[in-house]
Amino acid sequence: MPAEPDHARVDLWLVAARFFKTRGLAAEAIGAGRVLVNADRAKASRLVKPGDRLVVRRPPFEHEVTVTGIATRRGPASEAQKLYVETPESQSRREAVAAELKALPPPVFKGRPTKRDRRTLSRFFARQSDDFSDR
Repeated sequence: MPAEPDHARVDLWLVAARFFKTRGLAAEAIGAGRVLVNADRAKASRLVKPGDRLVVRRPPFEHEVTVTGIATRRGPASEAQKLYVETPESQSRREAVAAELKALPPPVFKGRPTKRDRRTLSRFFARQSDDFSDR
């Protein structure tokens, strides 16, 4: 049986921990600055080891976790949950955002959106992504 590695690339670890479904999506998020390792902006090739603190932004949610295990291959969700521990503050912030989103009324669309509707939606989504780009 091979020994467990002591470090892994951050893009591979994010896929193994099930924050992203593919390595390409993880690398794209890292390139966009949505992943911080020990409060520094990460590159996809950055190595993570147990004890490192990661901030993973997946709008509208933000996960702040501490790495507890290393894996480079995606496995069952039960194994992925053992790779990190989320801080209580992060968990409470995510629950508050989820409750807020749940309280919003569902969007109402009547057929094909007009040019005005599309511009309104574009402004809304641009504003949401801008909220996470300044961190």
